Amino acid sequence: MKPENAVYFIREALSSLSRNRLLSIATVSTIAICILILGMAVLMTLNAGNFVNRLESDIEIIAFLDNELAGSKLDQIKRQVEKMDQVESITFISKDEALQRLNEKLAGKEYDLSSTLGKNPLPDTYEIKVCDPHEVSDIAVEVAKIEGIYKVNYGHGVVEKLFEVTKWVRIIGLIFILLLAFGAVFLIATTIRLSVFARHKEIYLMKLIGATNWFIRWPFIIEGILLGTLGALISLIILAVGYGSLINELQILYFFPLITSSGILVKLYIGLLLTGSVLGILGTAISLNRFLEI
Repeated sequence: MKPENAVYFIREALSSLSRNRLLSIATVSTIAICILILGMAVLMTLNAGNFVNRLESDIEIIAFLDNELAGSKLDQIKRQVEKMDQVESITFISKDEALQRLNEKLAGKEYDLSSTLGKNPLPDTYEIKVCDPHEVSDIAVEVAKIEGIYKVNYGHGVVEKLFEVTKWVRIIGLIFILLLAFGAVFLIATTIRLSVFARHKEIYLMKLIGATNWFIRWPFIIEGILLGTLGALISLIILAVGYGSLINELQILYFFPLITSSGILVKLYIGLLLTGSVLGILGTAISLNRFLEI
């Protein structure tokens, strides 16, 4: 684009928007709805992924220790576990601390399990966290081979099903977002095609007097960028206000924490704004091709 033509192209794009107010409003509304639905789908996928990551990060191996183990043997077991690849941390939980946790979880302050049980039946344990939750089963097998550990528990069976479910959640979320993106391009292309069709005689006359394809394209491309950006901006305002209200209403749901990081949300909103502009360009390009073949 030559600099001297830029002002003309922008003026023509703004003039076209003014002449076709109703069609421009329809296009902006279509883009706003598409970006809003797409943004909601992305937020749902991100929050579902965040929830899944929380579940995976909570997975740990519980190694139950023999009762007769002394302090030096406990340290030896700890060193053996720490030498394993993928082990992030290992924490010793005494039988007294384990009983206290169980009492707080099941009985609360109103009841004392230790007085009822008399003798503490719980063993000393090591809580082992791994770097990659998907490696937990392999690490558990290695930990179980260590002398002094008579049993390990990591939720065998449940963990494998959790990983299978989380894999499909991510795949379905990605497919859903891609389908919405393709649907948005189709709807926007159809809407802008109506705008271009209304001006097909103007395009035909410009071709007759020698205008190049790119000279004809630029005002439409700028128009598509303006329509896409405006539609995306409207949807972002609705999405940001709605999601902010949702965060305030669901703060009490500690078991399903929503994404509140301003960095993540700002990147998402900027990405959706750019998506609106790109969708506007794509819709315009798809619509223009058939009318330029004169």
